[in-house]
Amino acid sequence: MANRCQHLFEKIREAKEKRLKELDLSNHWNTDAKEKLTEIPAEVFELEWLEVLNLRCNQLTTLPEAIAKLRQLTSLDLTNNQLTTLPEALAKLRQFTSLDLTNNQLTTLPEALAKLQQLTKLNLSYNQLTTLPEAIARLQHLTSLNLNHNQLTTLPEAITKLRQLTSLNLSHNKITTLPEALAKLQQLTSLNLSYNKITTLPEALAKLQQLTSLNLNHNKITTLPEAITKLQQLTKLYLSYNKITTLPEAIAKLQQLTKLNLSYNQLTTLPEAITKLQQLTSLDLSHNTIEKPPPEILAKGIKAIQNYFRQLEVEGTDYLYEAKLLIVGEGGAGKTTLAKKIEDQNYQLREENSTKGIEVIQWRFPMENEREFRVNIWDFGGQEIYHATHQFFLTKRSLYVLVADTRKEDTDFYYWLNVVELLSDNSPLLIIKNEKQNRHREINELQLRGQFTNLKETLATNLATNRDLEKVLEQIKHHVKNLPHIGSPLPKTWVRVREALESDARNYISLDEYLNICEQNGFTHRKDKLQLSGYLHDLGVCLHFQEDPILNKTVILKPKWGTDAVYKVLDNEKVIRNLGNFTRFDLANIWCEDEYATMHDELLRLMINFKLCYEIPRSQEKYIAPQLLSANQPSYDWDKTNNLILRYTYDFMPKGIITQFIVVMHELINEQQCVWKNGVVLSKDQTKAEVIEYYGKREIEIRVSGHHKRDLMTVVIHELDKIHNSYQRLKYDKLIPCNCYAICKDSQEPHFYPFETLRKFVADNQEGIQCQKSYQMVKVSGLIDDVIKGGKERFFVEQLRVEPNYPQSPQISSNININLNQAQEQNQIRQKENNSMSTVNQYGYGDNVGGDKVMRDKIGTQINNSQNLTQAAKDIKELLNQLSQEYSNTAIVGVKAVEEIEQKPKLKARIINALKEAGSEALEKAVDHPAVSIVIAAAKGFMDT
Repeated sequence: MANRCQHLFEKIREAKEKRLKELDLSNHWNTDAKEKLTEIPAEVFELEWLEVLNLRCNQLTTLPEAIAKLRQLTSLDLTNNQLTTLPEALAKLRQFTSLDLTNNQLTTLPEALAKLQQLTKLNLSYNQLTTLPEAIARLQHLTSLNLNHNQLTTLPEAITKLRQLTSLNLSHNKITTLPEALAKLQQLTSLNLSYNKITTLPEALAKLQQLTSLNLNHNKITTLPEAITKLQQLTKLYLSYNKITTLPEAIAKLQQLTKLNLSYNQLTTLPEAITKLQQLTSLDLSHNTIEKPPPEILAKGIKAIQNYFRQLEVEGTDYLYEAKLLIVGEGGAGKTTLAKKIEDQNYQLREENSTKGIEVIQWRFPMENEREFRVNIWDFGGQEIYHATHQFFLTKRSLYVLVADTRKEDTDFYYWLNVVELLSDNSPLLIIKNEKQNRHREINELQLRGQFTNLKETLATNLATNRDLEKVLEQIKHHVKNLPHIGSPLPKTWVRVREALESDARNYISLDEYLNICEQNGFTHRKDKLQLSGYLHDLGVCLHFQEDPILNKTVILKPKWGTDAVYKVLDNEKVIRNLGNFTRFDLANIWCEDEYATMHDELLRLMINFKLCYEIPRSQEKYIAPQLLSANQPSYDWDKTNNLILRYTYDFMPKGIITQFIVVMHELINEQQCVWKNGVVLSKDQTKAEVIEYYGKREIEIRVSGHHKRDLMTVVIHELDKIHNSYQRLKYDKLIPCNCYAICKDSQEPHFYPFETLRKFVADNQEGIQCQKSYQMVKVSGLIDDVIKGGKERFFVEQLRVEPNYPQSPQISSNININLNQAQEQNQIRQKENNSMSTVNQYGYGDNVGGDKVMRDKIGTQINNSQNLTQAAKDIKELLNQLSQEYSNTAIVGVKAVEEIEQKPKLKARIINALKEAGSEALEKAVDHPAVSIVIAAAKGFMDT
């Protein structure tokens, strides 16, 4: 062992020679099991003056009785070892104040533990405990007890006797009920009971008057008792992933509440009392079925919700009976005929030209309450060129009609049902069979219903004779009137402005004109006016891109005007002939009508926003619409040696993913040579990435070759994942290639592992996985490291962003959150050895660059205590401390801190300035927290972007 762990023995000798009071024998950096301690060296027990001993991340299975010799020890960290029992001798360490036994194999605790009378912090998370000894009740100075990720089924009575306890974490256990005795913990400020099986909350919970944070995420709670509203000091309340149906009005009493998470419950309404929580800054109501306020308002956050209720109260309530009906299907199926027949049943059939883009017809019918219902019918062109634009117009909370021509039998029902399910968040859909010449066609309706829950009816009609047309119209009326947003109360001013905009004959108006219309109809606050335009934009009633510096100055009243302009370009013969290439001069000819005369900049920006075209870099205003590029892959040289390969496979693949990607990445296309309709070759820093879509196989494959393969691969993955995330229901697998030396290492056809499988392996501490081609075992961490920049750390940060409560092992956390002193020592060693220093690219993680000068150019190396640095460090430390109380997992803390910094522009700016002035080392020294490495990495990323 001496040879294997020589670096640790050097530390022990140094501690002996200098009589150091702290000794760090942890193995944060080392993933090689051979380099880890399997027993504590006897020399350690000679250091009787030691006060702090760190043995994290080794492979200790037992603690020797000799541990009792370290009588001065106050803190012992045994995180991430393999201990199954604790020795009685531990009880002799009477100076102990902190004991960390996270991630071991303990099933029981010795009674002797109760003799550690000075203990204030005890961490027993990630073990196999099913119960606690009654003797633990004697730890009367204990203030923090962490028992998350164990096998507890009840809250041990002994815990309720720990009267000094301020923090109690019982998450990820199997607790079903909470005892009334819980009320005895009068000093408790933080209580985490997430990931249990609790169904009800006891009234006694109200007696925990010092409680500031209560986490009940992932339980089975159905009702929230009013007693909880007596917790007057509560600032954070987490109730996501339960079965709560209503909120009590008394929730308004929680006046100190700043964060409330109610996502993934069964709420249908939100009480107005929520607006009386004046300190509330974060409210998550996602994945409920709330109809009041409308989901478009809910999505905007607490301020928008408060404004909505305030306007309802001040202005009174009205209702908007208006909906969108979208007709889709293959070209020539009869979509336009159906739209005309809905508008006028007496419409006579004629030879219809194929719809170019989208036609919009308005249909009105009377309701039982004598109000008029308005339906905006959108008739979509069936040509494939339009399919890539569906994602911009297939809106939620609309009714869809799929028209099928029974003579042709060419309708791809699975394609259209998948498109609607994916892009409209499962909006209701009717299949209407247009039985031309009364030709009947059977479809497997039972099978379709089993796969698509949004399929409501399958109806047959003959549009030439109007047979059963009345039944079709009745079903459309029924389903359109029962859409979730119909009948939702809206402030009267909103309804008046909507009617004023609808009666305006113009295609678009300036923002100032829109604001004046709002003023004339009772609006007084600018933010309320913009909230309404955002609501109407989300509904697809009008278009107002508030975040775009060009488009925000215009409100497009008739969306069809904008879409017609876009399709004029995509349908233009010259543009098609030129394989998607066009110029400003071409646009002047295409948009020559008076209605477009002064709006060329805005319309071009609309196309760029929709990722339908891009400007060729360093060209004289030349543009490309990639969906019109040649389908032929150009010939180019490719070095097949030592490639990085990644593959995406899709359950259903919407059209347009690759063309969107081409638009986003167009600046890396070398002279626009290697780009075609289904793929692109990107070039950066002597590295090339080939990204090809195989639509028939529902697959995108990436190959990267050159000097900085992982850097470019990370960029490609990042941008593709952003596109994927824009589709809420998209199901796909990210496949990581095998790197076994026998077959896969340099192969163009390696074995692939699903990303989710690797994630589960790492979470379960499984180091190896078998290649199914060579049958060799390969390291899981190495698979991820080989492909994605930042390796396992980035892998888990990405997952935590999507799934912030993912139950992650502390072994992983320790790999992410490295000890900062060690990090600084490693950096100094690298500097001395004249190796390349580690900086961080815009994606947040290390990037080897040549020489110290690059580092200086990036963030500066002069360390000073500027005001920016001091304040940034202080703010980050405070933020991290707050998050630590909410989350037991330090990796989650780091990720959540990054997310919060992103939402705090002033703090973000201070961090950037501090890094520029002082360099990253100064900030790392200023903030002593295990999650800070992620924050620092992200901060450097902020700078680069």
